[in-house]
Amino acid sequence: MATDAFEDIAETFEFLEDWEDRYRHVIDMGKAMPPLEDAFRVPATKVDGCASQVWLLPEIEGAGPDAVFRFRGESDAMIVQGLIAVLHALYEGLTVSDVLKVDAAGELGRLGLNDHLSAQRSNGLRAMIQRVRDLAMTASKTG
Repeated sequence: MATDAFEDIAETFEFLEDWEDRYRHVIDMGKAMPPLEDAFRVPATKVDGCASQVWLLPEIEGAGPDAVFRFRGESDAMIVQGLIAVLHALYEGLTVSDVLKVDAAGELGRLGLNDHLSAQRSNGLRAMIQRVRDLAMTASKTG
């Protein structure tokens, strides 16, 4: 259940056989994301469990389970900023109920990221996924 944007990343990863090239691609994706304004880099948007500084700002359109999930994010680490871009591609534009159906571990497993990230980065990625799921769960209950 991946978005077209995530499928594009998966296809690019198949084309890029070298992991250094894949890392560069992820970092470039992160660099292309717009930065968060200082006002949004606050404790309420900060993701705990990441070795780097990470902020995720939800921008939910609508209410209840059919609300559209959007978010912006930023990190002070280039590779983590790239991972935010990957998660953005995975979730952006789905309904909050569909966000909760995404098998993030399985989808990211297709990219082989877990095999090539440090334990700290893997833990941080799981923390970001959990934050996305928590935001979607909260949004699905509003209305």
